[in-house]
Amino acid sequence: MLDRRTFLTTLGAAAAAPLGAASRLPNIVYILADDLGWGDFRCYNPESQVATPNADRLASQGMRFTDMHSPSSVCTPTRYGILTGRYCWRSRLKSGVLWGYSPNLIERGRTTVPSLLKSHGYYTAGIGKWHLGLGDREKADYSQRLRPGPVDHGFDFYFGIPASLDMDPYLYFENDHAVEQPTARTDGSKQPRGVFWRPGPIAPGFKIEEVLPTLTRKAVGIIRERAAKPQPLFLYLPFTAPHTPWVPLDRYRGKSKAGDYGDFVAQVDASIGEVMRAVEESGAASNTLFVLTSDNGAHWTPEDKQRFAHRANANWRGMKADIWEAGHRIPFITRWPGQVKPGSVSSQLGCLTDLMATVAGVVGAKLPSDAGEDSFSLLPALTGKGKAAREAVVHHSNAGMFAIRQGEWKLALGLGSGGFSVPGKIEPQPGEPPAQLYNIARDPGETTNLYAQEPKVVARLTALLDRYQREGRSRPA
Repeated sequence: MLDRRTFLTTLGAAAAAPLGAASRLPNIVYILADDLGWGDFRCYNPESQVATPNADRLASQGMRFTDMHSPSSVCTPTRYGILTGRYCWRSRLKSGVLWGYSPNLIERGRTTVPSLLKSHGYYTAGIGKWHLGLGDREKADYSQRLRPGPVDHGFDFYFGIPASLDMDPYLYFENDHAVEQPTARTDGSKQPRGVFWRPGPIAPGFKIEEVLPTLTRKAVGIIRERAAKPQPLFLYLPFTAPHTPWVPLDRYRGKSKAGDYGDFVAQVDASIGEVMRAVEESGAASNTLFVLTSDNGAHWTPEDKQRFAHRANANWRGMKADIWEAGHRIPFITRWPGQVKPGSVSSQLGCLTDLMATVAGVVGAKLPSDAGEDSFSLLPALTGKGKAAREAVVHHSNAGMFAIRQGEWKLALGLGSGGFSVPGKIEPQPGEPPAQLYNIARDPGETTNLYAQEPKVVARLTALLDRYQREGRSRPA
């Protein structure tokens, strides 16, 4: 039972010692929303124009983190970081995202969260948006086996789509092959706002508005199927929503006061609820670590703010893709009966790369030096036992701008948003500071650049970021 499980003191990068030998390892369900903002759930933003009862219930039953960050402000790099515990800018993808025909990004032989858990007896399943490349060809050939892919990186089973739901080819793949070839074509869509997808090949049976319901049903099926099995389950569930195209089903239209986007968020919350109910009805809830988060901030523009009272990113500056807080500060909710105190809130600084070290602590594994180089365990925050090991987090924007946050200070190495907000890049004029320094504790809106007034802080943060880059890791070896 969970209440018999005990954690020993923090141990190295794993940050927590193994579970008691007599205890069963917990199931782990990890839901990753796509482009969902810090302010979309009402448990984070009471003024949200979208009702989110399921996310709110999860928060009331567990812990809500208020200072959690994605390692990048766009999707592919964050997914790489979640599964490898390593910042993606250390890989061959220095910035930006992959496309539907891009080759596999995760290095062969690299330890991943599913491969680590599989080696400790877990059944590892992935359902949803992959977006980490498939195969080793320069352009993926969906008529051939898609290797390397998820099954080469630790997943026993994977069902999903290759990239974002607005990128061709539009199809499902299972393990290492396309379920149906993309022999038809879509002209794409550009109107209205958010109902966007690119033209390109599509499988005849692929319906864009049915993708989120299909993934949800698949996830519920996996949970029910594995409930009677002796193996613990790791389910990685990267939703395709509320990323564009904003295509809520008819029964969710008008559910919010934030247009198609808000209605789609309401549908995402309903999908979360279906997965929660499946876990509860399977009898596994008391032995399941449940995580709900997002890959980056919402793509909620100034024009969207003028049209709707909704603030998808709450009052954080910027939006998806930016180096500013709205680009990478994200919701992060956990539930783990017997370990995580219901209704609790953590202000600990964290990053989505921390999943690797956290699950290593759960299973009692000590990470080798060439795995999870930027991962620190969240177990001390979750359980209230031990001391947090992370001293800083590195941010990375869509255009490749770096920032580093330590304590109350955040240094961004450039001017402008580094992403979608205008201006994306500003060249400093003579005598102007070349970068941005903010005191996030006193100035959460990042309104006052203190670069010129705080040279010692700038020097310290610059040196720390340089060391992280030079040494190839931020977690001590």
